[in-house]
Amino acid sequence: MLFSLMEILDIIIMTGVVGFIFKDLFRAPSSFTPEGIISMSLRKSGTWNDFWFSALLVAPAIILHELGHKLTAMAFGLTATFHAAYLFLGLGVLLKLVNFGFIFFVPAYVSIMGETAPLNYSLIAFMGPFVNLILWLGSLLLLKYGNIPRKYHRYLGLSVKINMFLFIFNMLPIPEFDGFPGFDGFHVFKGLIQALF
Repeated sequence: MLFSLMEILDIIIMTGVVGFIFKDLFRAPSSFTPEGIISMSLRKSGTWNDFWFSALLVAPAIILHELGHKLTAMAFGLTATFHAAYLFLGLGVLLKLVNFGFIFFVPAYVSIMGETAPLNYSLIAFMGPFVNLILWLGSLLLLKYGNIPRKYHRYLGLSVKINMFLFIFNMLPIPEFDGFPGFDGFHVFKGLIQALF
């Protein structure tokens, strides 16, 4: 089984919290109605539409990023588990509630157990940002060359920006310090250096 019940619960909670945090930043277009997700009474509220739009926009970029790490680690025979980062999600909610101008938080991570070669660790670290690179370029190509109905343009345009940010941000080589695991970029370069030297 790809995800345990606890992992599925973490994904659902993380998606809800992310939708709440970004609902005022990523407003739903007037044509957006998440059919089958919420009841008619809730659908009338723009706030609920903004919540669902934000959740459906941001959460897949995060979940698929972490899935890139998880599947690559599993391909190397390691145990990989998806976790919602509850402390950081709480921080994100707090920053949202006090209307802090810039919200920085890590919504999720994958814990990896087992040993493998440094180059494999480098690849595991790279696959998360690589998924965002594919989503960024894929959304951009669909916008430019795809025959996509206009009502999806806002979603794709925001997907371009979010996935571009996640790719660049995660590839920064910010190292480990005082219990902080470091960014993906650091682990990519660390694995490459260890493999070479």
